[in-house]
This record gives sequence, C-alpha cells and structure tokens, in this order.
Amino acid sequence: MVSIDTVYQKVLALANKEQRGYITPQDFNLFANQAQMEIFEQYFYDVNQASRQPGNDTSYSDMRTLLDDKIELFEQFQDVSFTSLFGALGVYNFDGATDDIYRVQMLTYEDLSVSQFPIIFEKVTEKEFWQMQQSPLTRPTANRPIYAQTAGFSWSFYTSVSPSRVRVTYIRKPEKVNWTYVVINKQAMYDANASTRNFELHPSEENQLVNKILRLAGISNEQPDIMRAGAVMDQTTTQQQPKI
Repeated sequence: MVSIDTVYQKVLALANKEQRGYITPQDFNLFANQAQMEIFEQYFYDVNQASRQPGNDTSYSDMRTLLDDKIELFEQFQDVSFTSLFGALGVYNFDGATDDIYRVQMLTYEDLSVSQFPIIFEKVTEKEFWQMQQSPLTRPTANRPIYAQTAGFSWSFYTSVSPSRVRVTYIRKPEKVNWTYVVINKQAMYDANASTRNFELHPSEENQLVNKILRLAGISNEQPDIMRAGAVMDQTTTQQQPKI
C-alpha cells in the first residue's frame, strides 16, 4: 500500500518548484486513479513479456516473481449464485457477478460424490459452449464442466450435475483512491478520515505514481515543463527496474 498523502505532497512539491503550478485535490484524485490503473494494467502486459524470457533462481530479482507478488495483492474469490438457463438441463447463468472483477482466473465447484477436490471449469468460447453440447464425445461431464463468458462479466456454465456452490477466483480492480481534506485559512489540509483511501499498489510503485500524476497534470493544465518532468522521471524509473 502507498500513502496517498505522501504521493500528493511529493507531486505538489515537484509541481510548485519554480512556480510551475498548483494541482487541486479534485484534479489530483482524478489523475491518481488514472495513474494507478495504468500501472495496474501494465502488470499483465509485463507478465506476458516476462513469461517469454528465462527466469532465474533468485526470487528478489526474477521479474515474473516480482510481478506475481504485485498482482497477488488483488487476488480474490467469491461464491456466486446461479439459476437454470431457459430450463436447459445442466446449463446455468450466474445471477450477477461482482462489480470489481478485472480478470477471471478460475471457476470451480465442489461435489464429493465426484471428487474430493474442487473441480475446475474449462473456459471455452460462447460458440464452443453450445457446440460441445451437441455431441456425446464433447459434451461436458461432472468431471469436465465448461463455462463461457457471455457479456461483460456474466457467464454461462454447463455441468451434468447440479452444483451446490460455484466459486470464482479472480483479480479485482484496485479501489479508487481519495485524498480527503478540510479547508483551513483557504488552504486544503489533509484529513485522514474514514473516506480517505490509499493506493493499493505495491510500495515500490510510489515513484511511478508521482511521475505519472505529474505527467497527467502537465497535459491537463497545458504546462509542458510539468509534463516533461513527469515523463522524464517516469522513464528513468522504468529504466531502473529489472529488465524482462
């Protein structure tokens, strides 16, 4: 976790250097949430790139291990309810998925009459979902259930038994950050109350957050020196990170 007040104070200090400008709390919160999502989404691109490169046995310098540690902060699971779809035998729809899902990792269900371990659904396309049910050779079974993502984060799944519980394991989105404040003598002062929300990213991302917010502020306020300062520092930070 990264303190939102620490990031805001660093951003203000850099933006105010040589009278370059002031970033309001409202603008900061907007830029901060965009910067957090940029960094978060970059993780998955970097994982794809890292998986193509040979790793090493040193956990603190292996890029894939470092990325997995950052992503694990957002791993969640949730049991979901479901209903029969159009009365079709074994075909179900979830009754609404959680709103904070970013990427589904796995769907499972438990049936002790089939297996003592959770049974993992195989993900297929929606076309495959319906085609596989037409042939006895490809039709899903209790041991080999399937699911398809239909629209947004709604799913249909098929199994030859009626599962008592289906669990979705997923990566959730970071919660929106919020720098809360009170106005004292016409100055916005940090107020660490219940509505304050810090960045949920790994502590190592603090400098990147500062740099990206500066760049966004410079673009928004049409101040090229702030934008360039943020872009240069962001590039320097990226160069200092382990290469994939």
